[in-house]
Amino acid sequence: MVVKTFMDMDQDSEDEKQQYLPLALHLASEFFLRNPNKDVRLLVACCLADIFRIYAPEAPYTSHDKLKDIFLFITRQLKGLEDTKSPQFNRYFYLLENLAWVKSYNICFELEDCNEIFIQLFRTLFSVINNSHNKKVQMHMLDLMSSIIMEGDGVTQELLDSILINLIPAHKNLNKQSFDLAKVLLKRTVQTIEACIANFFNQVLVLGRSSVSDLSEHVFDLIQELFAIDPHLLLSVMPQLEFKLKSNDGEERLAVVRLLAKLFGSKDSDLATQNRPLWQCFLGRFNDIHVPVRLESVKFASHCLMNHPDLAKDLTEYLKVRSHDPEEAIRHDVIVTIITAAKRDLTLVNDQLLGFVRERTLDKRWRVRKEAMMGLAQLYKKYCLHGEAGKEAAEKVSWIKDKLLHIYYQNSIDDKLLVEKIFAQYLVPHNLETEERMKCLYYLYASLDPNAVKALNEMWKCQNMLRSHVRELLDLHKQPTSEANCSAMFGKLMTIAKNLPDPGKAQDFVKKFNQVLGDDEKLRSQLELLISPTCSCKQADICVREIARKLANPKQPTNPFLEMVKFLLERIAPVHIDSEAISALVKLMNKSIEGTADDEEEGVSPDSAIRSGLELLKIRAALLKVYLFLQVLSFTHPTSFHSAETYESLLQCLRMEDDKVAEAAIQIFRNTGHKIETDLPQIRSTLIPILHQKAKRGTPHQAKQAVHCIHAIFSNKEVQLAQIFEPLSRSLNADVPEQLITPLVSLGHISMLAPDQFASPMKSVVANFIVKDLLMNDRSTGEKNGKLWSPDEEVSPEVLAKVQAIKLLVRWLLGMKNNQSKSANSTLRLLSAMLVSEGDLTEQKRISKSDMSRLRLAAGSAIMKLAQEPCYHEIITPEQFQLCALVINDECYQVRQIFAQKLHKALVKLLLPLEYMAIFALCAKDPVKERRAHARQCLWFMLEVLMTKNENNSHAFMKKMAENIKLTRDAQSPDESKTNEKLYTVCDVALCVINSKSALCNADSPKDPVLPMKFFTQPEKDFCNDKSYISEETRVLLLTGKPKPTGVLGTVNKPLSATGRKPYVRSAGTETGSNINANSELSPSAGRNRVQRHQKLELEINSDQPTQGNISSDRGKKRIVAAAGAENIQQKPDEIVDESGPPAPSKPRRGRRPKSESQGNATKNDDLNKPTSKGRKRAAGSQESPGGLEAGNAKAPKLQDGAKKATPAERQIDLQRELIQGENEGQTEADSRFCKNLDSNVPKQKMKLTSNTHSLP
Repeated sequence: MVVKTFMDMDQDSEDEKQQYLPLALHLASEFFLRNPNKDVRLLVACCLADIFRIYAPEAPYTSHDKLKDIFLFITRQLKGLEDTKSPQFNRYFYLLENLAWVKSYNICFELEDCNEIFIQLFRTLFSVINNSHNKKVQMHMLDLMSSIIMEGDGVTQELLDSILINLIPAHKNLNKQSFDLAKVLLKRTVQTIEACIANFFNQVLVLGRSSVSDLSEHVFDLIQELFAIDPHLLLSVMPQLEFKLKSNDGEERLAVVRLLAKLFGSKDSDLATQNRPLWQCFLGRFNDIHVPVRLESVKFASHCLMNHPDLAKDLTEYLKVRSHDPEEAIRHDVIVTIITAAKRDLTLVNDQLLGFVRERTLDKRWRVRKEAMMGLAQLYKKYCLHGEAGKEAAEKVSWIKDKLLHIYYQNSIDDKLLVEKIFAQYLVPHNLETEERMKCLYYLYASLDPNAVKALNEMWKCQNMLRSHVRELLDLHKQPTSEANCSAMFGKLMTIAKNLPDPGKAQDFVKKFNQVLGDDEKLRSQLELLISPTCSCKQADICVREIARKLANPKQPTNPFLEMVKFLLERIAPVHIDSEAISALVKLMNKSIEGTADDEEEGVSPDSAIRSGLELLKIRAALLKVYLFLQVLSFTHPTSFHSAETYESLLQCLRMEDDKVAEAAIQIFRNTGHKIETDLPQIRSTLIPILHQKAKRGTPHQAKQAVHCIHAIFSNKEVQLAQIFEPLSRSLNADVPEQLITPLVSLGHISMLAPDQFASPMKSVVANFIVKDLLMNDRSTGEKNGKLWSPDEEVSPEVLAKVQAIKLLVRWLLGMKNNQSKSANSTLRLLSAMLVSEGDLTEQKRISKSDMSRLRLAAGSAIMKLAQEPCYHEIITPEQFQLCALVINDECYQVRQIFAQKLHKALVKLLLPLEYMAIFALCAKDPVKERRAHARQCLWFMLEVLMTKNENNSHAFMKKMAENIKLTRDAQSPDESKTNEKLYTVCDVALCVINSKSALCNADSPKDPVLPMKFFTQPEKDFCNDKSYISEETRVLLLTGKPKPTGVLGTVNKPLSATGRKPYVRSAGTETGSNINANSELSPSAGRNRVQRHQKLELEINSDQPTQGNISSDRGKKRIVAAAGAENIQQKPDEIVDESGPPAPSKPRRGRRPKSESQGNATKNDDLNKPTSKGRKRAAGSQESPGGLEAGNAKAPKLQDGAKKATPAERQIDLQRELIQGENEGQTEADSRFCKNLDSNVPKQKMKLTSNTHSLP
């Protein structure tokens, strides 16, 4: 009744208000406020709320204490709102609604301790709110609380805590509705409460008064939540965060960084643009000294890139620095950050960011490299393989495939295994259907760069090599147990372990696997099927799973042994290529040829697709035996190609006009066609005439491959090769050099492959045509443009033919592999003469300088090629070796470069004797810095092993060898004191270095070194050479490694006016004739020109050297000496005469002019004291020396008085006679006639030369 009465009463009924005033006062008595009955208390609270409504704005209660008790009583009753299913819930809702509508709690503002009431009210409302309440309940609560906040004088810290505590993650997770209520409340009262929030954070962050609130320890969580609610709540707080970012406490900076990372990185945040100073200060934490701070900054970048792409530019520079951070974890997270954003959307990362990941693929730490490589692989698969973002995105990351394959060049086995895994899972997924897999492989290969192609070839080669090791291991299991068998098996296991990660641990696992193989015959059969050439990709997958199942241990979740075996199986399993795959690949090629393939859609032109596809076929068709001089081939099963359909497609390629395609197709036939003759006679009958045509009229490369193909796959190869040899040998015509190149290539390879059949007929061709008609004649005149090198397409056909003729001579000799007819001696003299004459063998001056460079390179390479055969290496004289070596100092840069590459390749493959390694020492005078550095690396490749490991006391052996050399003389010039002094100087340098680098060199040598008689004389009895040939200054320099006070060789590094060394110009008026010696065999009449060039270079170098006092007897003076490897000429006094003809003007020098030689060494020859002219002088006749006519780059003596100038014909060399000299009595009649005819027409010349090649200049 009372409740109903007050509910119906309104504020306008003054009489009723007076009438019920005593009742209102009575309801506020202690009896009702503390009544134990819950329902009574609820009804009283409703009545009191109505009383405040009726008597508003003044309350009938005047006592402040009474008002406090009443409002605390009403607040306690509001807890009933928690149970929405209670029968009394409507009355509780009425109570809340009444209080909110009337704003009854505003009366409490007059109370001194009103804050206690408000805190209790806020806590009550936040505690009772739940998900069963409707929006009206939440709205009334908000109205009630917001009125208190907005109409009061301020919000106390305790009251603010009652609101903010609901934002703490722990409370937020317990009651989501209270968090939402606080969130809406703060949004509604933002303008009023912002100052209170700012004051709270100022107390905690700036003043450090954590005692002001129990929430001080959650200050950063609160800032994050408040920023998400409304950034305006923190307008005054952000500058305080900038202050905290610069704190001296690393942990405090870390907390602020974590907070700001969330604020800046949140999706809808514009804090970075609104508060640039704070953003820049935050970016500075990327360079923080505290590692966790840098790490947190990097982790933030991922969210920032994804949510705010416009900030990528600001982040790029800082991520660049962090990608080179000394901490591995930070570099790792930089990669994760960039890759995560790129996988979300490739447009979020720029090329520079992707470049950082690219750099980290070569990181020194495996974890970082792995993350970078796997991340790039995932990007490639998503955007290139699946094309999820279109062609533009695919093009942006198209470089990834090349980069990943380039990593296969790294030495680490982990890198190689990861590249193989990436290739099988991401670049060409092995789980694709055969046609899709081959299409993917086809277009991948077509778009790879050359280095990536080589890496891919090497990858397949290594996998096949490992497969062969496993096959050999299984073969050993089939043999009876013996000591030799166990030893061979152990070696094979060690080899296999080296191809697995962590070879040390892998050895134990491989041994265990070998034991399992020995005990389980079924497991061996599965492994044999896996490595069988006929194993298909599907069978390989089944075998791998079956072997892994047998080795698995259910009781051992992590099984390192099983993981290692899986690594092995993954490497040897043929997961990409089988017969079905080859057939699909050929069909793709046919479509490209017919123009029906989707090449353009894949970004590959049809032409390049065909070529690259054929290269791939060539690679997959390679046998276990790989020719080292061919392009690197991948090992695979040649039987996969053995089908008529495949060979028909290859025959179609042979008929194409594209030379490269036809050449690749011939190589495929060569490598895979061993059963064509017996199984596919139709293919054989079609192939033979094509190969004959290619050998006769194809390109040189096609001719070579055609001859090798015939030799490899046909049983009647002698007949086939004879059908090519005979017409070609009869049709040789030197007047049409452009038609000579292919026949010369074919003839050379035929004579090399079938020496027993064609060596004798080839001798006549060599003597009558190759030497007489081709090499000894210059039919055309080259362009006098002064260039030292010309592109291939500008080289004259005659020179190309001469180059092929030189190669033919070499192949002919390599096929015979003996020197019974002394043909090798004659050929070596021919090649030496070509080097002495600088490529102009006839010396008619009709050949251009660029053509001469080509011929010098061909001659030097030919000698080096012959040296690879032991029977020819033995007959190469020191002078010929020196001539070959000096090619590395040629005036033409391209000659030096190509010759050095050929030398390096042959040495790495151990084809050349190690003495040829010394040739790289001559690169010390190369004017190009990069080439000197490369030569130094090549030399150190050998020397590092000798100096770092003292195996079998090798240091003492080397020391003893140098000491023994000091007791001998140079065999080439034993009476030349200067030459021997240089030799002893080198020995002293070696001894000084050995003594300083090794502490064990003074021990006894295990063996007494044996010196080669070719280079050193026998030591003389009672001869003791204890003299030191290096100055003390030089000794200190060798020991300390300190540079000289001045740069003596400064000029060497200066750019040249032309490619390579400075070209020198011959003077036409300085040539003289020579005396004819009837007993001579070969006379290099221009022997001194190359030494003169070396002298000129050295004079130019020394002319820029300032005089440094009297440091040594020779320093500060101009010296005229031969370059490293050049020959000094031993002259008799009566042979020294004046030059005929006026001398050429001296070449202008830079820097100070040289002092007269009279102030230098008084022991120099008189002719060396004369200034060097620009022209060349011809060599005069001299007494025959033991070295014969194999002269090096020599400085020739002057002619005697009255000598007549020789005609060009008189300067020709009787080389044909040497080719026939010493032959057996069964020589042909044509050979005899040729010899007699040549002897009667061509004069001979000879000169005596001595060498100082073994000494330093």
